Amino acid sequence: MGIMDYRRRIFFLFFPTIHDVLKAEKKLKTERADYELVHVPCNLSSDCGVCIRLKGLGIIKKLGGLGAETCYFYDGKTYNKLEIE
Repeated sequence: MGIMDYRRRIFFLFFPTIHDVLKAEKKLKTERADYELVHVPCNLSSDCGVCIRLKGLGIIKKLGGLGAETCYFYDGKTYNKLEIE
């Protein structure tokens, strides 16, 4: 998959605790990123019931993964795990 494809994808970032979600949200607000706090999709699991949903890989890479434990992208049908560098 090319980098252009990742720019259009929806990403879900998972964190171990709500505290970690809120720390990441603070960074996203500072960058004026387009994101949402959402419930973890029912077919995925996490130690925390809230995750961050955002579009595009750029902000995730720019902010060093935001401390996320796991990242998935949604291709319209399935969730695919993505390693954050």
